[in-house]
Amino acid sequence: MPNSSGVRKALRGLNDSKQLSSGAREKFDLLIRRYALSFGIGLVEAWEIDEVNILQATFKAMRQALEKIDFDFALIDGNKAIPGSTEQRFLIKGDEKSISIAAASVIAKVYRDDLMVELDREFPGYGFARHKGYGTKEHQEKILLLGPTPQHRRSFRWGPTS
Repeated sequence: MPNSSGVRKALRGLNDSKQLSSGAREKFDLLIRRYALSFGIGLVEAWEIDEVNILQATFKAMRQALEKIDFDFALIDGNKAIPGSTEQRFLIKGDEKSISIAAASVIAKVYRDDLMVELDREFPGYGFARHKGYGTKEHQEKILLLGPTPQHRRSFRWGPTS
């Protein structure tokens, strides 16, 4: 993000996406996209997560996002290096400490939530627009009732165990 007083003022209140309301995330998403020097989004499918595990799939999505931008180093929220990436700096709870990491968390969350709204249209009855793909009681009940969609990870244990 550019380090100017105008940008700082426009993004005042930007925080970890989980700490913001849906409306605030939408507002910040538009502002971030306007002011960001660049940003990238990575996406992996459910079958890929099943194939390689959630951590490796996360690294793959992070590498995809980094390939879309020009950067000197990557600020990472957490303490795990992205294999095969360039210089990295780690910040535990980075989305609370760095405007760039907070901005990335907002863009990612809004993008993912928008995908869930699309899935809700593609797979009516599952409630994706409400639960956004999280393992809520409603979501688990719908999977048990309707069965998993191709978008559900097979490696995730849904519902009660027998």
